[in-house]
Amino acid sequence: MNKYGYLRVAAAYPKVELADPGVNSVRISEMIMSLSKKGARLIVFPELCLTGYTCGDLFNQPTLLNAAMRQLGFLQQVTKESHVTAVVGLPVRYRGRLYNCAAVIQYGEILGIVPKCYLPNYDEFYEKRWFSSGLKLNLPEGKEYNIIDIDSHAIPFGINLLFRIENAKFGVEICEDMWVPNPPSTTMSVAGADIIANLSATNEVIDKHAFLISLIKERSSRCKCGYVYASAGAGESSGDLVFSGNAIIAEDGEILRKSERFRRVEGYCIADIDVEKLRNTRQRQSSFGQNDIVLPTFGSEDFATTQAEPADLMRDINPYPFLSSEKVRFDEQCEEIITMQAWGLEQRLISTNCKCLVIGVSGGLDSTLALLVAVKAFDNLDIDRKGIIGVTMPGFGTSDRTHSNAVDLMKQMGITHIEINISDAVKQHFKDIEHDINRHDATYENAQARERTQILMDLANKYGGMVLGTGDLSELALGWCTYNGDHMSMYSVNASVPKTLIRPLVRRVAQDYGDRTKQILEDIVSTPISPELVPTDNEGNIAQKTEDLVGPYDLHDFFIYYFVKEGFSPAKIYSLACKAFAEGPYADGRPTFSKETIKKWLLVFLRRFFNQQFKRSCMPDGPKVGPVSFSPRGDWRMPSDAVSRLWLAEAEAIQV
Repeated sequence: MNKYGYLRVAAAYPKVELADPGVNSVRISEMIMSLSKKGARLIVFPELCLTGYTCGDLFNQPTLLNAAMRQLGFLQQVTKESHVTAVVGLPVRYRGRLYNCAAVIQYGEILGIVPKCYLPNYDEFYEKRWFSSGLKLNLPEGKEYNIIDIDSHAIPFGINLLFRIENAKFGVEICEDMWVPNPPSTTMSVAGADIIANLSATNEVIDKHAFLISLIKERSSRCKCGYVYASAGAGESSGDLVFSGNAIIAEDGEILRKSERFRRVEGYCIADIDVEKLRNTRQRQSSFGQNDIVLPTFGSEDFATTQAEPADLMRDINPYPFLSSEKVRFDEQCEEIITMQAWGLEQRLISTNCKCLVIGVSGGLDSTLALLVAVKAFDNLDIDRKGIIGVTMPGFGTSDRTHSNAVDLMKQMGITHIEINISDAVKQHFKDIEHDINRHDATYENAQARERTQILMDLANKYGGMVLGTGDLSELALGWCTYNGDHMSMYSVNASVPKTLIRPLVRRVAQDYGDRTKQILEDIVSTPISPELVPTDNEGNIAQKTEDLVGPYDLHDFFIYYFVKEGFSPAKIYSLACKAFAEGPYADGRPTFSKETIKKWLLVFLRRFFNQQFKRSCMPDGPKVGPVSFSPRGDWRMPSDAVSRLWLAEAEAIQV
């Protein structure tokens, strides 16, 4: 693995010559050498790839079996001088029985041989005609595996063996083993296997490939592992079945890479599996039961490896990890998020027997989303929308654009609107505390935020309602909220929604409304993000832009995800951000940032994240709708006086 915990793996399928191990071993060796040059450290080949899967009764021929064993020796020599660990499929005789096996080869040595556990016996498959199940192997007393003699070498032979490649571990299962109710990969993963290799020969029938993909996702998700799947392709007999060739690499429920099917030549896919991420996930998920089982492990602990630069990382890095890159899935996610937010609010309204909500509507993104959620909740509970009291509270920095959008939106939503200008009250407050109104500092800004919160709380008392909070996940991470001002409410529906998700959420919801409402929402989406706490410019436009002060939310949300959800170090987060936001044109218009810019705002993020924890320690209730939440009651428990010295030192040391 490299210094950030990535291991480069490949799934490959050669074009086979049926019943000719000599030709097949040469083709496999050529792929090993080629993929080795691409940095692959683990290469998985298909089931019975040395002979071909569809040899039928030829598996009963000693000539074929002996040739396969000889060519296994040839592949040993191929790997002798390389850093590659290869997993190849072949038939192996042991104690008078024949087994469908995977041989693990590393540095010219056979580390072990794993027999297939579950043999299919369908109409189209009849492996039991030739092979025996590895489940029925009798073990020597007190031993966890058998020994097979190959060229006077004692080789471990059995199921549930683990293999080490550098400081990562992997296990092996073969084709049908994955399709059964209790696959071997479950035991191997709980025992510490970071990666599962699957050697397969899966034929194609209609809809089977889609199910295969879902099954691989499910296996890698349940086992919190990397999954490397290689299946037979060109050259296999088409007498009764079609083998398309499949190479798939997955990680914790996500497909990292997959090859093109139905090729007349060999195929492969290659990717970097994040072993550190997998281990962090297992560590946090205590129910996983890591290391409750101990299995014998074989292989090298050599850590020497090429350090891949971030730009060369063989995996896609989504600049917006809170958003799906698939449009259909994203639309479904948007609908589900809004539904969860509304459901949480509905439950709070029911449990408190509340028919009134008070919400500050500024014409900005956060309050707009909160208002849309409130309307959905009231509609679902069949409560008159007039029970939603939207309050506009113009002050020193309120622009005509945001004010008019707020008023127009509330009119379109059919809610109650109240307007209270806070300017005179804040001026009186400045006079009371002897603060110069021309000094636009934190006191100047926070006094306005607290005045607005006081108004909302008092209105809630007056009308027997509750204050609906509007602040989002990104603001909580950065502490970009006024303590006991907009920081406080009686229920906060946006608390686990990051800023980069709010804009597309509002845009998506806008599609469900008529032209006028849609027009208002689109304008709100395109308005610069601002708390509007300092006076507008001479043209009445917003002068205070949040991202000019705390940095781009594109970067901060990226930092939040990988720092909180994945537990990555600042150096690793920086390396990922450099790849995700690499400078250069993007067809979809994504922003790009220089390495210097990324480092600058990463330091800002770390300082603010640690310094502002005290605000998160007493945040109000709110529904968790995504992978990250800062609720001090369940998700994020961090002392407010923790110091950031270690993280800042690592970030400062990054060489740009």
